[in-house]
Amino acid sequence: MKRAGVWGLLLAVIVAGMAQYSPSLLSRLKSDTAPAPAADEQRADDAHPGDSHPAYQRRHHQQQISGSGEVVALLEDDLEGSRHQRFILRLASGQTLLVAHNIDLAPRISELEAGDTVSFYGEYAWNEKGGVLHWTHRDPRGNHPGGWLKHQGRRYE
Repeated sequence: MKRAGVWGLLLAVIVAGMAQYSPSLLSRLKSDTAPAPAADEQRADDAHPGDSHPAYQRRHHQQQISGSGEVVALLEDDLEGSRHQRFILRLASGQTLLVAHNIDLAPRISELEAGDTVSFYGEYAWNEKGGVLHWTHRDPRGNHPGGWLKHQGRRYE
């Protein structure tokens, strides 16, 4: 076997082995090599009826997205570490999105109910259930784009 072929095979075995122990590594490798989304795929009206969000389709992590959805479930707050208000939105496409809103850095949406509409801007992280939206608040250090949630005309950031 030629030397280049041996190195290619060795590299493939190493990546496959690493992916077995760290599935997120393989998805990061795939998303890092995927073509960058077009500018129109990063706007608030990304979620087209009948289609899932482009970030979900590409299994993106750490991508700023915006849009809106209907609250379909209110979950208990996550109280480990920074406290997060949690709820699930259903987008127009039918895709669901878990919202993890940091209530140590931004106000809680106090009158949130199932059936309400919430608009959002934050950081998306892919998972098989539809993904997680976080960073829906300002960054006190100024290193990350500030996000927000909007409910009944009030913006929470």
